[in-house]
Amino acid sequence: MTTPATLPVASGNSQSPPTEMQIPITDINVALTEKMRLENAQASAVQLRELVSKPEPYTLGVGDVLQVTVWDHPELATALGAQAQTNTRSYDPAQGFLIDENGNVQLPYAGSVHVAGLRVDQTQHAVYAALSNVFVRPQVTVRVASFRAKQVYVDGEVRAPGAIPINDVPMTLFEAINRAGDFSTTADQSRMILVRDGVSYRLNLSSMLTSDQNPSKILLKSGDLLRVVSRDDNGVFVMGEVNKPVTAVPMKSGKLTLSDAISQAGSLNSASADAAQLYVIRGSSDATPQVFHLDAHSPVAMVLANQFELQPKDVVYVDGNGLVRFGRVLSLLLPAINAGLTGAVLTK
Repeated sequence: MTTPATLPVASGNSQSPPTEMQIPITDINVALTEKMRLENAQASAVQLRELVSKPEPYTLGVGDVLQVTVWDHPELATALGAQAQTNTRSYDPAQGFLIDENGNVQLPYAGSVHVAGLRVDQTQHAVYAALSNVFVRPQVTVRVASFRAKQVYVDGEVRAPGAIPINDVPMTLFEAINRAGDFSTTADQSRMILVRDGVSYRLNLSSMLTSDQNPSKILLKSGDLLRVVSRDDNGVFVMGEVNKPVTAVPMKSGKLTLSDAISQAGSLNSASADAAQLYVIRGSSDATPQVFHLDAHSPVAMVLANQFELQPKDVVYVDGNGLVRFGRVLSLLLPAINAGLTGAVLTK
């Protein structure tokens, strides 16, 4: 049940009368937890549809390095960049033919050949056609010596953050994480952020796996930024009449329920806590904050607490005897709202 409370709000001008604001106080029940679960699943499915695409063959771009071999013409081996690779350092330039800023490669006897945007097999045909003006039916092999035209960026809680070149292996979400050294121990796998063309997408890997959605169908494109945030950044504040006020940290899967948060705080203080007055304050810095209420007296209520998933920066507050303390806490947490909320709560 949701009980909207009409509250006086202080205005910026001390001479102006206070305005009114509706603050919903919602009881945590089975219907609410099921509604939130469905909303999260639908939001995840919508974003997954936007990011899913089929793998396509790699197309060459500016900066790629090609190696061209003309068989039965050993005198061209050195000129065509087919010599043995002697570089031992990862940052040494690859031997071969660089695709210039115009998308062309300069080949002996063939001259300038435009290859940007072509697949490797199409490039081989183009080089063959150019060399056919000099040689009779040349046997040509073209391969990519170094993939440098396209890359994605993986940042945050992975073992090897940085730029990752896109090669002929499709750059799926799993492939990007694997090539970045996998997740670190502090990674939050449920709140990854993919930035593409100025738009941010929230990726919940844990939710995808539990709902039978295949994350390997998400293909990253050149220029994408994948950020894996830390679980420490997504903590929940547990305060009030608990044994150990704490910032509760989500599990590796990113999930944190109300019962998990209370457990990390050492459970309720049996001497001073009023189990009937357990509150979750969400969006305390937003214009439209929410307050959820749970009567945790019965074991059934703790089942609900185990199903109610918290969000980053939520505030879990356990009140003591009476509601005066809770009203005082809300007046501090919710901007521009005074302690008049206490009267609204007392009507519940």
